[in-house]
Amino acid sequence: YLCKFDIVVILLFIAIIKTALPNMDREAKEEYLVVIQAKDMGGHSGGLSGTTTLTVTLTDVNDNPPKFAQSLYHFSVPEDVVLGTAIGRVKANDQDIGENAQSSYDIIDGDGTALFEITSDAQAQDGIIRLRKPLDFETKKSYTLKVEAANVHIDPRFSSRGPFKDTATVKIVVEDADEPPVFSSPTYLLEVHENAALNSVIGQVTARDPDITSSPIRFSIDRHTDLERQFNINADDGKITLATPLDRELSVWHNITIIATEIRNHSQISRVPVAIKVLDVNDNAPEFASEYEAFLCENGKPGQVIQTVSAMDKDDPKNGHYFLYSLLPEMVNNPNFTIKKNEDNSLSILAKHNGFNRQKQEVYLLPIIISDSGNPPLSSTSTLTIRVCGCSNDGVVQSCNVEAYVLPIGLSMGALIAILACIILLLVIVVLFVTLRRHKNEPLIIKDDEDVRENIIRYDDEGGGEEDTEAFDIATLQNPDGINGFLPRKDIKPDLQFMPRQGLAPVPNGVDVDEFINVRLHEADNDPTAPPYDSIQIYGYEGRGSVAGSLSSLESTTSDSDQNFDYLSDWGPRFKRLGELYSVGESDKET
Repeated sequence: YLCKFDIVVILLFIAIIKTALPNMDREAKEEYLVVIQAKDMGGHSGGLSGTTTLTVTLTDVNDNPPKFAQSLYHFSVPEDVVLGTAIGRVKANDQDIGENAQSSYDIIDGDGTALFEITSDAQAQDGIIRLRKPLDFETKKSYTLKVEAANVHIDPRFSSRGPFKDTATVKIVVEDADEPPVFSSPTYLLEVHENAALNSVIGQVTARDPDITSSPIRFSIDRHTDLERQFNINADDGKITLATPLDRELSVWHNITIIATEIRNHSQISRVPVAIKVLDVNDNAPEFASEYEAFLCENGKPGQVIQTVSAMDKDDPKNGHYFLYSLLPEMVNNPNFTIKKNEDNSLSILAKHNGFNRQKQEVYLLPIIISDSGNPPLSSTSTLTIRVCGCSNDGVVQSCNVEAYVLPIGLSMGALIAILACIILLLVIVVLFVTLRRHKNEPLIIKDDEDVRENIIRYDDEGGGEEDTEAFDIATLQNPDGINGFLPRKDIKPDLQFMPRQGLAPVPNGVDVDEFINVRLHEADNDPTAPPYDSIQIYGYEGRGSVAGSLSSLESTTSDSDQNFDYLSDWGPRFKRLGELYSVGESDKET
């Protein structure tokens, strides 16, 4: 087979572009457009050609130093500005871009290097001047700073072009502001003795107005820190005086706050803490540290330590406490006890002899004088109670009560306890017996509602109470004549006093009981001495002579057959069915 192939040959030519001029400057022109033409046949006539446009962009190098826009900057700031506040900004321009344009700012000279600082803003590429320390217009009114801006990244190929940094001068003017008073010290420590006289001067605080106008100052005490008003202060000179007596034993330290206010501008105030320490004065006598009670065994030995006591003093001397102990002058030659001072500032009480007996004397009182080492020394007398007790052979206290007077009879402690228990038991039995007898005499209450024998019938009348059975006259309901007003009033006490009624005669045989009862009722109704006198008898009698007549169906003399129910049909549709029923009943009876 014969095959036909087309062979295509592509020739690739590479052109190298070089700069024609040295020291090209990106800051002058960053991009260049180059038109390139390619011809075949070596550029001879009849050859073909093609063109293209090539864009050449110059990259940046750090070949330009930073430059301040102005050589002198002016700023003003009030003297009461808060620390860290930005006072102003300075900026050095750099024609380079990117990191080649980054600059750092520093204060290299000036009279305010300690009061101001400058930081770099990476975004805005400027320097921010901030306050480091407080300003005082009265001390210094202006400051001058020399600020430097330098490139962060330096290309050594262009170091010969000079230093890549620039400087500028910053002048800062301090403006006057109305400042609060300033105390001569940030804190005050005062001392006063606890026996200081009232209105005596404890100390003084001072303050001044730092402004040029120098307003007068008025002092006062913050009463929230002196609720008991123990101190006063002179509003003009700041002298603190004592208003109430002090007691170091109650409170050693008092912390108050003094306020200084400008008279011309009351909004300008300052505060300072004042600590007042109360110094000790020997004004408290020593005394026993606690309530001591000593126990002495009957079989004790002479010279035996009965009790060791210690003393206390509310005062606080500088060299510590030192106490002196002694007996009363009239008891120096006490035949029973003696005292001994110990090295630890305590006191031991010793027995001089043995053979103490509770039957002769059960309790001994030993007054002891305690003195301190203060100036002047103070003393007090404390009494130690020594109780004679029965002890075992090894000195253990067993009993200190009146048992000693009972034991000679032959009764032991166990026997006394048994007798006491029996007495208590008998008392309990007697109490239970009395209680049972009292409950036995009380009447039984029948709670059965069906037992009608004990039912109490109460009526809704306003009489002498629920238990007043004589306030209700049942005869009035049965006697129609009671409504005629002949019955006496029982709600008031009668003026005339009747003689008591004679005793009731026996009822003769054959007498009508109904007549007898009526006679007795008549006598009781007409007796004004019969209680109660505060009952109002009002009854509604519906009997003989009533307009309404009797409502009882038992006394009805008529029957259903004598009645005509035709009127039910005239009452409307609702009573129609009822009328038919009664009509049917009547018709049935007729048939």
